[in-house]
Order: sequence, then C-alpha cells, then structure tokens
Amino acid sequence: MKKLFALLLVLAMTLACTAALAEDYVIYLITMDLEDQHWVSVNAGAEKAVAEAKEAGVDIRYVWNGPTTGKNDAAQIECINNAYADNANVILLASNGPDTEVATIEEYNNEGVKFIYVDSPANSDVALQTLATDNTAAGTMAGQTLLDALTAAGVTSGKIGIVNVNAATVSTANREAGFRAAFEGTDFEIVEAVYTDGDAARSQEAATNFITDGVVALFGANEGCTVGVGNAIAAEGDDCAVLGVGFDKSDAILNLVVDGSLIATTAQNPDVMGYEGIKTAVEYLTNGTTEFEDVDTGVTMLTADYITENGLL
Repeated sequence: MKKLFALLLVLAMTLACTAALAEDYVIYLITMDLEDQHWVSVNAGAEKAVAEAKEAGVDIRYVWNGPTTGKNDAAQIECINNAYADNANVILLASNGPDTEVATIEEYNNEGVKFIYVDSPANSDVALQTLATDNTAAGTMAGQTLLDALTAAGVTSGKIGIVNVNAATVSTANREAGFRAAFEGTDFEIVEAVYTDGDAARSQEAATNFITDGVVALFGANEGCTVGVGNAIAAEGDDCAVLGVGFDKSDAILNLVVDGSLIATTAQNPDVMGYEGIKTAVEYLTNGTTEFEDVDTGVTMLTADYITENGLL
C-alpha cells in the first residue's frame, strides 16, 4: 500500500511539473542587428512588458537576438531558425527585407509559431499584428521640416541628397518615398539615394561626397545614416551651408542637432513597439486572442529647442 501511495505521489508530482512546464512560454525578439540604439530601445520596451507579465504570474522566457554582422538576410533567417529550434511560441520580428524571409516565416507559422512584426513587416499577412511607424508619413514630415528650413534660409532650388540603408528594407524605403513626396512641385531635385547599410562611417563618406557635389541639403534615413550625415556636415565647419535632417534618436544624433549640424531628427517610439508587442504576445498565449489591430506607434520631430526644453540630453 505504501509503495502504491509513493507511486501515485511521484506520478502526481510528474504531472504537476509537466503542467508547470506547459505554462512556460518562450518569446523571442529578433531585430536587424544588436547595435543601433533603436533596437536597444525596442528591447528595453519588451523587457519592461515581460517584467510586468511575470509580476502578474505569467512565466516567460524572453530572448533578444539578431545578426551580429550588420543587416544580413541570411544571418537573420538563421536567428529565426534558432528561435524555432528553441521552441519559441512567439517571435517579435523586425524583418530585414520584405521578401527574403517570407518562406521561413510561413513555414514556422504553419508549425504553430506566431509572429508579430515590430518596426518592419515582411510581405506575409500571417503575423498577429504589426507595430510600426507610418514611415511614409514620417518621411514626409522630415521632408517638410527640411523644406521649411530651406525656405526660411532663402534657398528655393538645388540638389538634395539621401543617404539610405538599402533598397529592400520596407521601412526605410517608405521613409525615402515620403521624403521625396514633400518636395513634389518644388524646384528642388532629389538625386538618387546612396545606400550604406546604415553604417555610420560609410554614411559620412557618402554625405561628404554629396556635399562635394554641391547639394544644398541631406536626409539620413536611419540612425547610422543620420549620424554619418551630421558628422559630414560638422566636419565641413561653420561655413557649411548644407542643411541636414535625420531619422531616429540616439545621444550622438541629439548632440548633432543641438550643435546645429542637423536641423532636426524624426524620432520614433521603438520602446512602444517592444512593449506593446510583448503585451500582444502575452494576450495571445494566455487567452488565445488572435484578432489584433495594427498600430502606428508615431513619431516626434526633435529640434534643438525641443531637446533642450525636454531635457533629452
């Protein structure tokens, strides 16, 4: 009888452990890289939501991953493969390109892994939700800010250069399209963009070449591009009349705005993307909810006055 009781006790404990494991959810955040402040902020927002979920009794193992070799399609697909192998229930993904990862995403979706797009969606509608900036509208806002500054400076025509990441990333391609739209019907010529994969040093070199070619203004389409544009203008000294506007927020960019090398930068809300993405994942995992509205996480135009008044540095 004692042996039977002991056997039943072991069985009960085993079932209890199995039930506990069933409550252990695995959520991955996979970004384009692990270096840009933008992705660091997405992760910070995600970590905040994970902490809140754990306080509410939801057992989550959270992992942030991404390519360590820059924006690399094959490396990011490998990160997705690794998340699947690690039994991820949900993957928050900032897709490096619209098409390169579709087959992988749809294969794992069919295997039961759910995806949530943050910042940059892929061309597949299987995701539970997209949390991203309306990049076309934000690009237009950046363009209009630059156009207003040029007009105020008495500049009504000339060439404008764009330093962008690549032609495939949807988010930055849409920013460029929106930026160009702001100058339609004017006498300004927006020249062909130069792509630098968001590398700050290469972006500075590209911006310097634009300045040598006589542009009147420059646009940097992401954090690294913006730092490069600002540094190129700063390197020309006080006599440089080229105006620059950028995208994204980091201490380096904010300092470039405050010292006048850039007139403004278009700041996203990456922490909101990560925070709300985790909340969506938790809602799906705990309640089975599958219908979610996509969210425009918004932008703010940061000028020197705005940065100073709000103590951002």
